[in-house]
Amino acid sequence: MREKIAELNRRIDNMIRIGVVEEAKAGKVRVRTGKILTDWRPYLVQRAGASKRSWRISVGEQVMLLSLCGDLANCYVLPAINSNENPEQDDHENRDHITYPDGAVIEYDPETSFLKVTGVKNAEVQVSERVKVDCPETETTGNLTVGGNAIVKGTTELQGAATMKKTATILGALAANGGASVDGGLKIDGDDYSEHQHAGVTSGSGTTGPVA
Repeated sequence: MREKIAELNRRIDNMIRIGVVEEAKAGKVRVRTGKILTDWRPYLVQRAGASKRSWRISVGEQVMLLSLCGDLANCYVLPAINSNENPEQDDHENRDHITYPDGAVIEYDPETSFLKVTGVKNAEVQVSERVKVDCPETETTGNLTVGGNAIVKGTTELQGAATMKKTATILGALAANGGASVDGGLKIDGDDYSEHQHAGVTSGSGTTGPVA
């Protein structure tokens, strides 16, 4: 009877245990709980059906073991629990904060409606049809390269120098305030203004007539 009671108590104690991940691979981990090292056991994920979410548990992560009937050989691993080695990264009541091993951080603060992404070296978005950014103000502090055509429906203001390496076509009126300098020739309505003559010109103080 005592042996049965002892076995029953052991199984009850093993139903829920806390441990630390010692080895990890795709879909499974081995957990150290006390003096026991479990076999490879599956861990819970957010989605595992038509939609899937992959985020592997890491070595050193503190987890909970849920064992049906108290048998650790059939336990499931539930991540994760903060520990002294891995404390909570952001002491804030409402902020959503994710820290990655390379130092990158994704953080959203609902109190200020502010989303911040830092520490990311490269980012890529691939869309097959269309991307729309609906925002009254958009700013980029670095260089911008457009591989296709660009259509600007509003006013464009260039506060720095602009260089055009190929032919530019202007279909509407062009106004210049502050002077213009042209190297390499200038044609207006088919007339070449780089080398032209004026009719009806006399030497002295006379003025020119229309373009010849």
